[in-house]
Amino acid sequence: MATPLKKKHSNTTRARRSTAIGADALGNMTDEELLDVRMCDLRISINGSELEGRIEKAVEELRANDLDFKPHFWLSDEWFCADGIPGVAIPFYLAHPRLEKLERSQLLEVEGGDEKWCLKIIRHELGHAIENAYRTRRIKARRNLFGKSTEPYPEYYSPRPYSKSFVLHLDPWYAQSHPDEDFAETFAVWLTPNSQWRERYAGWPALKKLEYMDTLMNDLRGKRPPVRNTTVLDPHTQFTKTLREHYAKRKAKYGKEHPSFYDKDLRILFSSDSEFAKNPTAASLIKRRRQIIRATVSRWTGAYQYTTDQVLDAIVQRCVELNLRITSPEEIAVKEFTVLLTVQTMNYLHSGRHRIAL
Repeated sequence: MATPLKKKHSNTTRARRSTAIGADALGNMTDEELLDVRMCDLRISINGSELEGRIEKAVEELRANDLDFKPHFWLSDEWFCADGIPGVAIPFYLAHPRLEKLERSQLLEVEGGDEKWCLKIIRHELGHAIENAYRTRRIKARRNLFGKSTEPYPEYYSPRPYSKSFVLHLDPWYAQSHPDEDFAETFAVWLTPNSQWRERYAGWPALKKLEYMDTLMNDLRGKRPPVRNTTVLDPHTQFTKTLREHYAKRKAKYGKEHPSFYDKDLRILFSSDSEFAKNPTAASLIKRRRQIIRATVSRWTGAYQYTTDQVLDAIVQRCVELNLRITSPEEIAVKEFTVLLTVQTMNYLHSGRHRIAL
């Protein structure tokens, strides 16, 4: 996201939280011990971590296109690129495998946790950073094609899944959320090696944006950016909140709102009729297969796995209350339930209540 909300840093402390935790010590700590550590006490760094190589790959992609742009990177509590700063903040947990493991245990997934995903996000954030570095938002052609950056960022947006006016890079249809995100997503597709964007987007209105991006970047080749400050906003070393407090807020953000599921939807797939009384319960099936169901629906819809998991909890409880049992072979039931959950999640996304997340 181009402009993060102003954060309120918690100053609540306990005596033991002031102890610095070195990278070597993290691997020996339990989740409960880690959750009571203040973020600022984590002695972690991009240097020497897997992030270092991933960042170098993205920067090399800039160099391969003769862009004289040298962004800086730092660790914070989330991904962002702030207005006016030609650099990128990366979430702290990606700097150490033990913190990635904690992230997964708390939120069920690690955003940017593998190299491919991480590079996709870095390229997106570099799109924001290069706009800051070269002040491209002032260019009339850019404003006419992508829209005005002054448009307020919505907390939610309604995606149009079948629109061909936007590139597809990050999920779900993130380019549609704001003009700046449209630019950043288009830049990321343009920058990605071997993306074959001309062929992939042939016949799409989005191709015009990619062709403009290609022209704009060609114009910037070899030019030093007018904005070269190395400001670091909200580094993880300034957050006095504990990891427990951090994850409590994250869970509240991604878990408090979810689609409504109605009994009729569940009864279409499952049944409480006596003829199925000897069949496995719907609740037991969902519990056993929830990990793959959750991951599949999140991948198809772009919803956070934590959000989907909260919905699944509600469904399991309702299946128990209605005494629902499966009426078809298990593999078929799993596929049909996954489709049902996906449709309901898509209805939620289309309702105008889809959260800006990145």
